[in-house]
Amino acid sequence: MTDPPHFPPDPTAVAVELERLRGTVEAGFARIDGSLALLVQRSDQTDRQLADHEQRLEALERSRWPLASVGTLAAVATVVVTAWQLAGR
Repeated sequence: MTDPPHFPPDPTAVAVELERLRGTVEAGFARIDGSLALLVQRSDQTDRQLADHEQRLEALERSRWPLASVGTLAAVATVVVTAWQLAGR
């Protein structure tokens, strides 16, 4: 068998193929840019939610400490009242 003769490529065909390749690459980059923009937006939303949760948690922690003190005072008051009632009888 003989190889077909190698002709130089048609410059017009090469230009058309390069333009098609360029369009494909540009479309791919546009899709990637859109995906990255979406990821950045989600990351910003997550950061805002995390900051909000941190603020809410700190507020809960600040308002929680009096509860233990109130519980302790109630227990001490109960002991005092019980001791006073027992001593009175």
